Amino acid sequence: MTNSLQQSDNVRDNGKIKVCIGLSGGVDSSVAALLLKQQGYDVFALFMQNWHDASTTLHGDCEWEEDRFVAEMVARKIGIPFYFVDLSKEYRERVVDYMFDEYAKGRTPNPDVLCNREIKFAAFMECAEKLGADMVATGHYCRKDEVMVEVNEPGSGRPVRRKVYRIFAGSDPNKDQSYFLCQLTQEQLAKSMFPIGDIVKPEVRRLAHEADLPSADKKDSQGICFVGKVDLPTFLQQKLKPCEGEVVEVYDAYYDMDPQYLFVKETLQHLQKDESADVQMITDYISEDKATPVHHEGCPFSMEKIAALGDEQLARLAEPVRYDIRFETETYRSGKKHVKKTRYRENPYGKIVGKHDGAQFYTIGQRKGLNIGGHKDSIFVIETDIDRNIIYVGEGHTHKGLSRSCLRVLPEEIHWIREDMAMEIGEVRRYKVRIRYRQPLQDATVIRRANGLFILFDTPQRGITPGQFAVWYDRDEMLGSGVI
Repeated sequence: MTNSLQQSDNVRDNGKIKVCIGLSGGVDSSVAALLLKQQGYDVFALFMQNWHDASTTLHGDCEWEEDRFVAEMVARKIGIPFYFVDLSKEYRERVVDYMFDEYAKGRTPNPDVLCNREIKFAAFMECAEKLGADMVATGHYCRKDEVMVEVNEPGSGRPVRRKVYRIFAGSDPNKDQSYFLCQLTQEQLAKSMFPIGDIVKPEVRRLAHEADLPSADKKDSQGICFVGKVDLPTFLQQKLKPCEGEVVEVYDAYYDMDPQYLFVKETLQHLQKDESADVQMITDYISEDKATPVHHEGCPFSMEKIAALGDEQLARLAEPVRYDIRFETETYRSGKKHVKKTRYRENPYGKIVGKHDGAQFYTIGQRKGLNIGGHKDSIFVIETDIDRNIIYVGEGHTHKGLSRSCLRVLPEEIHWIREDMAMEIGEVRRYKVRIRYRQPLQDATVIRRANGLFILFDTPQRGITPGQFAVWYDRDEMLGSGVI
């Protein structure tokens, strides 16, 4: 039943819309295919292989072979043609090589966002069109519709009506995957379908069991998109060489004298509607074990004061604290024989607490893999200095180095899904924003300036990480995104 990509003999002979479903072997895409078939579309399945090297996965096996086997059984069960395409070359060039490059710079990319932008809705979509597809469907939990809007025609400036595609969060709040599609364009959305976007996961499982699909009980995939679950440092060591460096713990006293931290605190204090109130600088959490943000009512900042900030002030407000703690050595005599030894003098701002294999292998907010003992609370990475190969860490969820209130997206990194709603320079708007998948939407003020787009959160955010995507929403409609 399997066809190669070269066998482009799918000829539309029934007048139906021809839909290619990206069939991964998982339950979500399987049910998406089932629903499309039941709704009367002319459906065919296309399975893509994006990774060959099983040695990089924790399981050490070729997961894609099992996925392909299940996907082909699902297609046979539903009664739709099944095709296979190898996109591993494109995946390595557009996703994996970009990952290596970003980690080498000390940034943390999101491979799932890149995979959707560069592979599923680009290279994969091109393959589907060669096979005669009018539309491409996936098993993402998100919703799409289209509206007519009035926009100014380029050149003449005359108002014209144009069709615009909108993308919304999925109906299942526990499975909303709109974040991963934050870099899609209007052209890509025009040809995309999301059949399970208005269904909750338990219902998807029920439909799969009802139809006796082979993937009904298959576990959701984990790890890097199409690579699988990996030990990230080991994976990155394919191209990034280990290099031993120091782990420095930063004490609270550092922030009492750091010019950047004090500038941010003073600026946020001034921006408040009530300047006499203490400004919040640390993310609130219910407990050490359950890092759940405490909800605050209303924006604490004045829109007029935010609008009055200069471009350079905003740029500095969005800068993280940088660390420069110098350690001096001293000699002392130890033991009965008074052996001369060397040690670091005590420093009120921090302490060297361990070694690491390379700063490029760590990311802000990380707490696993540090192997640092002797602390009551968890230790988190708060900064990585790639040039000096130093990792800076802090103890506890409420460490000052984990929280920031403002971030910046450079002009060339700003992406609007709703191009008709793009902000003009000087505009200030209120949106809901998330900086990582599954994070609850956060209230924020978005400011557009010539030197970038700035996001000022109502409350400090934990672990704002360069290289990740900030995504902004109007209620549950995703409008745009940008690299932090």
